[in-house]
Amino acid sequence: MNRVLPFLVTGLIRLLRATCRVNAINDSRDRLRADGQPYVYAGLHGHQIAMVILAEEKEGAGAMVSRSKDGDLIARTLNKLGVIPIRGSGGARRKGGMTALRAMVNHVCSGKPACLAVDGPKGPRGVVNPGIAMLSQKTGAPVLPMSLVPRRRIVLSRTWDRTQIPLPFCRIDGVFGDPMYPRDGESVAEFTRRIQDALLRMEAEYDPKEAAIAHASIPQESATKQAA
Repeated sequence: MNRVLPFLVTGLIRLLRATCRVNAINDSRDRLRADGQPYVYAGLHGHQIAMVILAEEKEGAGAMVSRSKDGDLIARTLNKLGVIPIRGSGGARRKGGMTALRAMVNHVCSGKPACLAVDGPKGPRGVVNPGIAMLSQKTGAPVLPMSLVPRRRIVLSRTWDRTQIPLPFCRIDGVFGDPMYPRDGESVAEFTRRIQDALLRMEAEYDPKEAAIAHASIPQESATKQAA
């Protein structure tokens, strides 16, 4: 089954890419590309399927993938979809975190974008790991926060991230926040909090019903996951 599953998931995502219409809102990617500026997608773990649909195959985007057995399946699937898996986790304290971060820095410095599910791999949902802030600070690449809202979808409510599966032939609203650059003198924790605030604010605005359910589960004391 483990050998078959990546082919099934790949087939599903190719079907969704072919049949779903992505409505990109406030999309600054063309301008950034014209300026020769790589960028870093920031999305929630539960939106990963829509993120892969939105990321253009020709971009050669790199994606952080955990070193777990589930990560093995995800990595094989991403390879088939033109996304480059970089193994590790977004937090410096996690297994392979710093090695993966260095690999991601090299990827972005080569001029290609990166894509991070910023509250993964295990949550809590909506609480951002510091890896994306570190990546932006080390490369100067802006963070593009995204809120992805399939107009017809299945929500796996028993998963920690409330995984969303868009349905074929639906519209996916891909709302981009303005590019977020690291500020002079800003700490990793401060930048991480800015990214988290932007993502949660956008979800509350563009997907309020889902946000109300999901945000209620965020521990009040977990403003951000601390950098090592």
